Amino acid sequence: MLRRRLIILSIFLVVLSASAYILLVVIPARVAENTYNAARAIGDDLKEAFRFSPEVHVNNTVILQEQHDIMELSMVSQKFRHEYDWTNTWMGSTKKISITGTFEAKAGFDLDKKIAVDIRGDKAFIFLPHAQLLSITPQHDVVFRDESGVWNWVNEQDRSRAMNAFTRDAQNIASTAQFVNRAQQAFEQKAGEIFRSHGMEPVFIYGTTLQKE
Repeated sequence: MLRRRLIILSIFLVVLSASAYILLVVIPARVAENTYNAARAIGDDLKEAFRFSPEVHVNNTVILQEQHDIMELSMVSQKFRHEYDWTNTWMGSTKKISITGTFEAKAGFDLDKKIAVDIRGDKAFIFLPHAQLLSITPQHDVVFRDESGVWNWVNEQDRSRAMNAFTRDAQNIASTAQFVNRAQQAFEQKAGEIFRSHGMEPVFIYGTTLQKE
């Protein structure tokens, strides 16, 4: 009877040890491996979609270093028609240059600013800068209409000043929150699809650098 009990106890201890090994070593190792593989796959997918991959952390360990072959990530582009009147008055005589033309504006992210991903379980925290206006470029349809004053005449320097003011005014219009917010929304939609395809829920955090715990 005692021998039988010892055999049962030995079997129980062996089973308990094996179960503990599986629960504490094998399963966590496989989960970690799957997470690391998913992190690398996410980096590859982001690289393919955006031509850049962020720094990726899993359990405070850097799995992927930030990589990109572009300096700016443009998410939205929009052309718009703009009109502007430049005036100058000298000794009661006013000259005016009216300018019309088309601009192409692009908004997105400056990749000189760090973008990083911290994977925690089934959530991916994406740290990135706010979207911004990246560029505004005049197209080849700019038209000047000059109106000289009685003794205050329009010259080439005036056209240069007027063109600079015309561009600055168009830049102010393109910098509106609505246009820039569209860049953030476009990134969230496209990147979100990538993270969800790997079973992770993305959380986008703007204007904050990644902090290790």
